Amino acid sequence: MAKQKIVIKVEMSCDKCRSKAMALVAATGGVDSVALAGDGKDQVVVVGDGVDSIKLTAALRKKVGHATLVTVGEVKKEEKKPEPAAVVEYPWSYHPYTFAPPAQHVVYQYPASSWSIF
Repeated sequence: MAKQKIVIKVEMSCDKCRSKAMALVAATGGVDSVALAGDGKDQVVVVGDGVDSIKLTAALRKKVGHATLVTVGEVKKEEKKPEPAAVVEYPWSYHPYTFAPPAQHVVYQYPASSWSIF
């Protein structure tokens, strides 16, 4: 049997009601996951294998409040697309040959002196 996704709309006015509904659904046999959906978090989404949606809706009506079965369908397997190979770009750098700067010659000129050897 394939996994099925069941959406049940339940009138839940407070967080206590939501947690009660979640606990009731999670305790049901064959349930794999439970989540809240909808604008006001008033829908219970159940994913499982071999879950009786009618009995689950009746149990929610009895324990929590008015419940309506919205949809029952098979879980669509998400097609995993292979991720494209990561393209690694290396920054282009240029390392020119470096030469030592030309040697500098210091020419020192002696100041003209008043001494004279003649």
